[in-house]
Amino acid sequence: MTAPLTPPHQPPSNGADASWPAPYPPLSGKDEVPSTAKELRQAAVVAAVSTVAGVALGLLWLWLAPRVSLISDGKAVFLRHSEGESAIGADGTFVLLALGFGAVAAGLVFLFHRYGGVALVLALAVGGVLGSLLGWGVGTFLGPTHDVVAHAKSVGPNVVFDAPLKLKMWGAAMLAWPLAAMIVHLALTAVLGPRDPEPEWPDASTPPPAQG
Repeated sequence: MTAPLTPPHQPPSNGADASWPAPYPPLSGKDEVPSTAKELRQAAVVAAVSTVAGVALGLLWLWLAPRVSLISDGKAVFLRHSEGESAIGADGTFVLLALGFGAVAAGLVFLFHRYGGVALVLALAVGGVLGSLLGWGVGTFLGPTHDVVAHAKSVGPNVVFDAPLKLKMWGAAMLAWPLAAMIVHLALTAVLGPRDPEPEWPDASTPPPAQG
């Protein structure tokens, strides 16, 4: 007795188990997983762009952060009002801006490099730290001078002037950007990232070939 022909919807077994699913088709075009060298180049670009974006962070912080007002009587410098809210406001403004920059950076990286791996995530973290450092430096450098005594003498007694920008929670402020970037990128990858193709199992209703 001869075995029936292979059903048209299944490939010939060629001596292998006919129930084994066919291999996945190769990725092509934009779905191709980048090589290690290409991913490292992409990571370097992400880190560099994130660092440069720190300039915008510093300028926005300088523009939006509340000021601490000082006044001098000619002998000493005093706070014009309670420092609490303004000082906390400067830290909070920086942290909120850094969180926003981190989220935007992660979204752009996921949009343009959906198949990126660990190198891109590390680049987001490193670039976030460097961008935060640069933003803090730009804001403090372009803001009011840190030489408060000389500034008080230059403006004269009983004249209100702004205190220099400072970060009291410096460590937390430096970590806001990289943490936001990694969390958002992880969430986007989990929700919208590429999925492995499901294997095409043979139709259970098709009887197995008869043994001759």
